[in-house]
Amino acid sequence: MDDKLVINFTPTGMIPTKSMTPYVPVSVSEIVEDVHKACELGITMVHLHARDPISGEPTHEKEIYGEIIEGIRKHAPYLVICVSLSGRNVKKLELRADPLMLEGPLKPDFGSLTLSSLNFNQTASINSPSMVQDLAALMKEKGIVPELEVFDIGMINYSKYLERKGLIKSPYYFNLLLGNIACAQADILHTGVMIRDIPEDSIYSLAGIGNQQLKMNSLAIAIGAGVRVGLEDNIWFDTSRTKLATNIGLLERIHTIAKANDREIMTPQEFRLKMKLEPGNGKYGRKAS
Repeated sequence: MDDKLVINFTPTGMIPTKSMTPYVPVSVSEIVEDVHKACELGITMVHLHARDPISGEPTHEKEIYGEIIEGIRKHAPYLVICVSLSGRNVKKLELRADPLMLEGPLKPDFGSLTLSSLNFNQTASINSPSMVQDLAALMKEKGIVPELEVFDIGMINYSKYLERKGLIKSPYYFNLLLGNIACAQADILHTGVMIRDIPEDSIYSLAGIGNQQLKMNSLAIAIGAGVRVGLEDNIWFDTSRTKLATNIGLLERIHTIAKANDREIMTPQEFRLKMKLEPGNGKYGRKAS
Protein backbone atom coordinates (compact mmCIF):
# COMPACT_ATOMS: atom_id res chain seq x y z
CA MET A 1 0.00 0.00 0.00
CA ASP A 2 0.99 3.61 -0.59
CA ASP A 3 1.75 5.55 2.57
CA LYS A 4 -0.79 8.16 1.53
CA LEU A 5 -4.29 7.55 2.85
CA VAL A 6 -7.19 6.79 0.50
CA ILE A 7 -10.41 8.18 1.97
CA ASN A 8 -13.48 6.65 0.35
CA PHE A 9 -16.43 8.79 1.46
CA THR A 10 -19.84 7.06 1.73
CA PRO A 11 -22.35 9.78 2.59
CA THR A 12 -25.76 8.15 2.13
CA GLY A 13 -26.08 4.40 1.60
CA MET A 14 -29.36 2.52 1.32
CA ILE A 15 -30.45 2.17 4.94
CA PRO A 16 -30.27 5.52 6.82
CA THR A 17 -33.43 7.62 6.66
CA LYS A 18 -34.32 11.06 7.94
CA SER A 19 -36.34 9.41 10.72
CA MET A 20 -33.18 7.62 11.85
CA THR A 21 -30.94 10.68 11.58
CA PRO A 22 -31.60 14.17 10.24
CA TYR A 23 -27.97 14.34 9.09
CA VAL A 24 -28.12 11.77 6.29
CA PRO A 25 -28.10 13.50 2.88
CA VAL A 26 -30.95 12.17 0.76
CA SER A 27 -31.87 14.76 -1.87
CA VAL A 28 -29.59 15.56 -4.78
CA SER A 29 -28.74 18.96 -3.31
CA GLU A 30 -28.00 17.52 0.15
CA ILE A 31 -25.69 14.84 -1.24
CA VAL A 32 -23.89 17.34 -3.46
CA GLU A 33 -23.44 19.75 -0.55
CA ASP A 34 -22.01 17.07 1.76
CA VAL A 35 -19.61 15.92 -0.96
CA HIS A 36 -18.47 19.50 -1.59
CA LYS A 37 -17.78 19.98 2.11
CA ALA A 38 -15.91 16.68 2.18
CA CYS A 39 -13.77 17.75 -0.78
CA GLU A 40 -12.83 20.96 0.98
CA LEU A 41 -11.72 18.93 3.99
CA GLY A 42 -9.94 16.30 1.88
CA ILE A 43 -11.15 13.00 0.40
CA THR A 44 -9.94 10.75 -2.39
CA MET A 45 -13.19 9.35 -3.79
CA VAL A 46 -16.92 9.16 -3.14
CA HIS A 47 -19.22 6.12 -3.18
CA LEU A 48 -22.67 7.36 -4.17
CA HIS A 49 -26.17 6.05 -3.53
CA ALA A 50 -29.13 7.87 -5.09
CA ARG A 51 -32.58 8.24 -3.54
CA ASP A 52 -35.99 8.75 -5.12
CA PRO A 53 -36.94 12.43 -4.69
CA ILE A 54 -40.51 11.60 -3.63
CA SER A 55 -40.24 8.50 -1.47
CA GLY A 56 -36.64 8.82 -0.29
CA GLU A 57 -36.14 5.15 -1.14
CA PRO A 58 -32.95 3.96 -2.87
CA THR A 59 -33.10 4.22 -6.65
CA HIS A 60 -31.00 2.90 -9.50
CA GLU A 61 -32.14 5.55 -11.99
CA LYS A 62 -29.28 7.03 -13.98
CA GLU A 63 -31.04 10.37 -14.30
CA ILE A 64 -30.82 10.98 -10.56
CA TYR A 65 -27.22 9.74 -10.42
CA GLY A 66 -26.50 12.08 -13.31
CA GLU A 67 -27.85 15.07 -11.38
CA ILE A 68 -25.69 14.20 -8.37
CA ILE A 69 -22.56 13.69 -10.47
CA GLU A 70 -23.15 16.91 -12.40
CA GLY A 71 -23.51 18.84 -9.15
CA ILE A 72 -20.35 17.35 -7.68
CA ARG A 73 -18.21 17.89 -10.77
CA LYS A 74 -19.11 21.55 -11.07
CA HIS A 75 -16.86 22.14 -8.07
CA ALA A 76 -14.76 18.95 -7.92
CA PRO A 77 -13.93 17.92 -11.51
CA TYR A 78 -11.09 15.62 -10.40
CA LEU A 79 -12.91 13.72 -7.64
CA VAL A 80 -13.11 9.97 -8.25
CA ILE A 81 -16.77 8.92 -8.31
CA CYS A 82 -18.23 5.46 -7.77
CA VAL A 83 -21.92 4.66 -8.34
CA SER A 84 -23.68 1.90 -6.41
CA LEU A 85 -24.93 -1.12 -8.36
CA SER A 86 -26.45 -2.73 -5.28
CA GLY A 87 -28.64 -5.82 -5.41
CA ARG A 88 -30.60 -5.20 -2.24
CA ASN A 89 -33.69 -3.67 -3.83
CA VAL A 90 -33.46 -4.45 -7.56
CA LYS A 91 -32.78 -7.81 -9.16
CA LYS A 92 -32.69 -7.23 -12.92
CA LEU A 93 -29.39 -6.57 -14.65
CA GLU A 94 -30.70 -3.66 -16.71
CA LEU A 95 -31.92 -1.91 -13.56
CA ARG A 96 -28.77 -2.45 -11.53
CA ALA A 97 -26.62 -1.40 -14.48
CA ASP A 98 -28.56 1.77 -15.27
CA PRO A 99 -26.00 4.17 -13.70
CA LEU A 100 -23.32 2.64 -15.95
CA MET A 101 -25.12 4.10 -18.96
CA LEU A 102 -24.04 7.64 -18.04
CA GLU A 103 -21.47 9.01 -20.47
CA GLY A 104 -19.26 12.00 -21.18
CA PRO A 105 -18.94 14.43 -18.26
CA LEU A 106 -21.40 12.33 -16.22
CA LYS A 107 -19.58 9.03 -16.64
CA PRO A 108 -18.67 7.40 -13.31
CA ASP A 109 -15.11 6.24 -12.73
CA PHE A 110 -16.18 3.20 -10.71
CA GLY A 111 -19.21 0.99 -10.18
CA SER A 112 -19.59 -1.09 -7.05
CA LEU A 113 -19.32 -4.86 -7.54
CA THR A 114 -20.20 -7.05 -4.57
CA LEU A 115 -18.56 -10.38 -5.32
CA SER A 116 -21.13 -12.76 -3.83
CA SER A 117 -24.54 -12.89 -2.19
CA LEU A 118 -24.77 -12.16 1.53
CA ASN A 119 -27.21 -11.59 4.37
CA PHE A 120 -27.44 -8.38 6.37
CA ASN A 121 -29.39 -8.10 9.63
CA GLN A 122 -32.81 -7.96 7.98
CA THR A 123 -32.21 -8.12 4.23
CA ALA A 124 -30.21 -10.03 1.66
CA SER A 125 -27.98 -8.74 -1.12
CA ILE A 126 -28.38 -11.17 -4.00
CA ASN A 127 -25.41 -11.34 -6.34
CA SER A 128 -25.61 -14.49 -8.45
CA PRO A 129 -22.54 -15.60 -10.40
CA SER A 130 -24.18 -14.53 -13.66
CA MET A 131 -25.08 -11.11 -12.25
CA VAL A 132 -21.56 -10.46 -10.96
CA GLN A 133 -20.01 -11.56 -14.23
CA ASP A 134 -22.46 -9.59 -16.37
CA LEU A 135 -21.88 -6.39 -14.38
CA ALA A 136 -18.11 -6.92 -14.57
CA ALA A 137 -18.28 -7.48 -18.34
CA LEU A 138 -20.39 -4.37 -18.85
CA MET A 139 -17.99 -2.23 -16.81
CA LYS A 140 -15.07 -3.62 -18.80
CA GLU A 141 -16.85 -2.72 -22.04
CA LYS A 142 -17.57 0.81 -20.87
CA GLY A 143 -14.19 1.53 -19.30
CA ILE A 144 -15.62 1.79 -15.78
CA VAL A 145 -13.60 0.23 -12.96
CA PRO A 146 -15.24 -2.19 -10.52
CA GLU A 147 -15.03 -1.13 -6.89
CA LEU A 148 -14.65 -4.63 -5.46
CA GLU A 149 -16.85 -5.00 -2.38
CA VAL A 150 -15.70 -7.82 -0.11
CA PHE A 151 -17.50 -8.97 3.03
CA ASP A 152 -15.76 -12.33 3.42
CA ILE A 153 -12.65 -14.21 2.35
CA GLY A 154 -14.38 -16.23 -0.38
CA MET A 155 -15.24 -13.03 -2.22
CA ILE A 156 -11.54 -12.29 -2.65
CA ASN A 157 -11.08 -15.73 -4.15
CA TYR A 158 -13.95 -14.98 -6.55
CA SER A 159 -12.15 -11.84 -7.70
CA LYS A 160 -9.26 -14.06 -8.80
CA TYR A 161 -11.74 -16.21 -10.73
CA LEU A 162 -13.04 -13.10 -12.51
CA GLU A 163 -9.44 -12.17 -13.30
CA ARG A 164 -8.80 -15.59 -14.84
CA LYS A 165 -11.91 -15.18 -16.98
CA GLY A 166 -10.63 -11.82 -18.21
CA LEU A 167 -13.57 -9.88 -16.73
CA ILE A 168 -11.47 -7.65 -14.47
CA LYS A 169 -7.87 -6.50 -14.66
CA SER A 170 -5.40 -4.80 -12.36
CA PRO A 171 -4.82 -2.44 -10.76
CA TYR A 172 -7.65 -3.28 -8.37
CA TYR A 173 -9.42 -1.34 -5.65
CA PHE A 174 -11.01 -3.34 -2.81
CA ASN A 175 -13.29 -2.31 0.01
CA LEU A 176 -13.00 -4.82 2.85
CA LEU A 177 -16.19 -4.48 4.92
CA LEU A 178 -15.97 -6.13 8.33
CA GLY A 179 -18.42 -6.62 11.16
CA ASN A 180 -21.57 -7.64 9.29
CA ILE A 181 -23.42 -10.30 11.26
CA ALA A 182 -23.15 -13.03 8.59
CA CYS A 183 -19.68 -12.24 7.26
CA ALA A 184 -16.09 -11.61 8.35
CA GLN A 185 -15.91 -10.05 11.78
CA ALA A 186 -14.09 -6.86 12.72
CA ASP A 187 -11.00 -8.35 14.32
CA ILE A 188 -7.35 -8.48 13.41
CA LEU A 189 -7.31 -12.16 12.42
CA HIS A 190 -10.20 -11.91 9.98
CA THR A 191 -8.72 -8.70 8.59
CA GLY A 192 -5.25 -10.18 8.23
CA VAL A 193 -6.43 -13.24 6.32
CA MET A 194 -8.36 -11.04 3.89
CA ILE A 195 -5.40 -8.73 3.35
CA ARG A 196 -3.11 -11.73 2.81
CA ASP A 197 -5.28 -13.01 -0.03
CA ILE A 198 -5.80 -9.74 -1.92
CA PRO A 199 -4.24 -9.91 -5.41
CA GLU A 200 -1.02 -8.09 -6.11
CA ASP A 201 -1.33 -4.62 -7.62
CA SER A 202 -4.28 -3.77 -5.39
CA ILE A 203 -5.23 -0.80 -3.23
CA TYR A 204 -7.61 -1.56 -0.39
CA SER A 205 -9.62 0.25 2.25
CA LEU A 206 -11.08 -1.07 5.50
CA ALA A 207 -14.65 -0.40 6.59
CA GLY A 208 -16.45 -1.35 9.77
CA ILE A 209 -20.21 -1.86 9.99
CA GLY A 210 -21.98 0.13 12.71
CA ASN A 211 -19.97 0.36 15.92
CA GLN A 212 -17.02 -1.26 14.18
CA GLN A 213 -16.40 1.69 11.86
CA LEU A 214 -14.04 3.66 14.08
CA LYS A 215 -12.08 0.53 15.09
CA MET A 216 -11.53 -0.63 11.50
CA ASN A 217 -10.77 2.88 10.23
CA SER A 218 -8.22 3.31 13.02
CA LEU A 219 -6.62 -0.05 12.22
CA ALA A 220 -6.47 0.87 8.54
CA ILE A 221 -4.71 4.13 9.22
CA ALA A 222 -2.23 2.44 11.55
CA ILE A 223 -1.25 -0.32 9.08
CA GLY A 224 -1.07 1.79 5.92
CA ALA A 225 -4.42 0.89 4.36
CA GLY A 226 -7.18 3.20 3.17
CA VAL A 227 -10.49 3.90 4.88
CA ARG A 228 -14.12 3.82 3.86
CA VAL A 229 -16.13 6.16 6.08
CA GLY A 230 -19.52 7.84 6.19
CA LEU A 231 -23.11 7.62 7.36
CA GLU A 232 -23.77 4.71 5.01
CA ASP A 233 -21.96 2.37 7.41
CA ASN A 234 -22.62 4.06 10.76
CA ILE A 235 -24.96 6.87 11.86
CA TRP A 236 -23.49 7.15 15.38
CA PHE A 237 -20.42 9.12 16.41
CA ASP A 238 -19.78 7.14 19.60
CA THR A 239 -19.95 3.41 20.29
CA SER A 240 -22.41 3.97 23.17
CA ARG A 241 -24.77 5.50 20.57
CA THR A 242 -25.57 8.68 22.45
CA LYS A 243 -24.54 11.13 19.71
CA LEU A 244 -25.61 11.04 16.08
CA ALA A 245 -22.78 11.56 13.64
CA THR A 246 -22.51 13.91 10.71
CA ASN A 247 -20.53 13.04 7.62
CA ILE A 248 -18.18 15.94 8.19
CA GLY A 249 -17.70 15.02 11.84
CA LEU A 250 -16.72 11.49 10.85
CA LEU A 251 -14.29 12.82 8.22
CA GLU A 252 -12.75 15.33 10.62
CA ARG A 253 -12.04 12.50 13.06
CA ILE A 254 -10.35 10.49 10.28
CA HIS A 255 -8.15 13.50 9.48
CA THR A 256 -7.20 13.81 13.15
CA ILE A 257 -6.22 10.12 13.36
CA ALA A 258 -4.35 10.33 10.06
CA LYS A 259 -2.36 13.33 11.25
CA ALA A 260 -1.43 11.51 14.46
CA ASN A 261 -0.11 8.64 12.29
CA ASP A 262 1.75 10.94 9.87
CA ARG A 263 -0.50 9.82 7.01
CA GLU A 264 -1.13 12.35 4.25
CA ILE A 265 -4.41 12.13 2.33
CA MET A 266 -4.11 10.77 -1.19
CA THR A 267 -5.54 13.29 -3.66
CA PRO A 268 -7.97 12.21 -6.36
CA GLN A 269 -5.32 13.02 -8.96
CA GLU A 270 -2.78 10.74 -7.26
CA PHE A 271 -5.36 7.95 -7.02
CA ARG A 272 -6.20 8.38 -10.71
CA LEU A 273 -2.58 7.79 -11.63
CA LYS A 274 -2.30 4.66 -9.47
CA MET A 275 -5.55 3.19 -10.80
CA LYS A 276 -4.76 4.10 -14.44
CA LEU A 277 -7.84 6.30 -14.65
CA GLU A 278 -8.50 9.15 -17.01
CA PRO A 279 -7.23 12.44 -15.53
CA GLY A 280 -10.63 13.89 -14.60
CA ASN A 281 -11.77 17.40 -15.46
CA GLY A 282 -13.98 16.11 -18.27
CA LYS A 283 -12.40 12.69 -18.89
CA TYR A 284 -13.49 9.84 -16.64
CA GLY A 285 -13.23 6.08 -16.21
CA ARG A 286 -10.24 3.88 -16.95
CA LYS A 287 -7.78 4.81 -19.68
CA ALA A 288 -7.98 2.65 -22.78
CA SER A 289 -5.14 0.12 -22.77
